[in-house]
Amino acid sequence: MTQPLASQARDRIVEMILSGDLSAGDTLSEDKLGKLLDMSRTPVREAMKHLEAEGLAAREGRFLKVRRIGADEVREIFFLRDTLESHGARQAVKLQPAMLDAMRARVEAVMAAGPGEEQWRVDDDFHHMIAAASGNPLLVSTVEALRLRTCMFDYGRVPERFLKGCHEHLAILAALAAGQAEEAARLMSYHILQARDAILIHLENRMGRQNT
Repeated sequence: MTQPLASQARDRIVEMILSGDLSAGDTLSEDKLGKLLDMSRTPVREAMKHLEAEGLAAREGRFLKVRRIGADEVREIFFLRDTLESHGARQAVKLQPAMLDAMRARVEAVMAAGPGEEQWRVDDDFHHMIAAASGNPLLVSTVEALRLRTCMFDYGRVPERFLKGCHEHLAILAALAAGQAEEAARLMSYHILQARDAILIHLENRMGRQNT
């Protein structure tokens, strides 16, 4: 089935946020985005409604803009992610070795190739695989929604996290392969909190530049 145009538009706008083509505070214009995406304004308008509902965009007066996320919200998001994804990691010891091996190979390939769109896909698939191991669809959808809220803080904003994050993924996979549920949970918590701290440092540095 062909993906609905509004869904296509939403995904492409998210890609623009990930790539840095759209930054926090940028205005989302139906007309401009329609021309960029080669779509009519109707699917773009629907896509913008989805982005607002997902927390990626917010109204400022008459305009819809890419949301600026503050330090307090980052802490709240990562507190929830730590709780949910650590639980998922404990359950993920039941994943088949072939699935773990395949993910490890993908992570290693990304490390060799460097950051890019494939890195986004592998990161998404890694965290989805761990969350899905919980067997709890609500946990999976919540984790995906929380990850989406901070998707603009990718390797472009926090480049130091690229290789560190990959190594942390590999350590989690190794613990899962060894059947070490608590170690996998501990490593997942470390991974989540390291990402949180990198984003907080980025926000602090950005505020410092704005105040000088």
